[in-house]
Amino acid sequence: VQLQASGGGLVQTGGSLRLSCEFTGSRFGINIMDWYRQAPGKQRELVASITSGRNTNYADFVKGRFTISRDITKNIVYLQMNSLKSEDTAIYYCNTRPNVILPWGQGTLVTVSS
Repeated sequence: VQLQASGGGLVQTGGSLRLSCEFTGSRFGINIMDWYRQAPGKQRELVASITSGRNTNYADFVKGRFTISRDITKNIVYLQMNSLKSEDTAIYYCNTRPNVILPWGQGTLVTVSS
């Protein structure tokens, strides 16, 4: 399985972006798709998850602002990010569970400016 995250960019505070994670290869064993982020000097943290049954879960710091969704026909998982804050600035990565794909991809950089 290969993962390619895209859609990042520079946006002003309060703005929106939609990230995409396209995965290629077999979906066998993939139950959950996750979005993570890593800000400069910080640990990577889980942002949002979606199961094969489309159940979703969000970190408290993005609840009400971010929405994760998936298009199984296109093998893409999206992260719609609204009301962006400067603290959302980070590299965003996608990955799978229970089998985490290694190495992690390059991710996509989101920069929120005030």
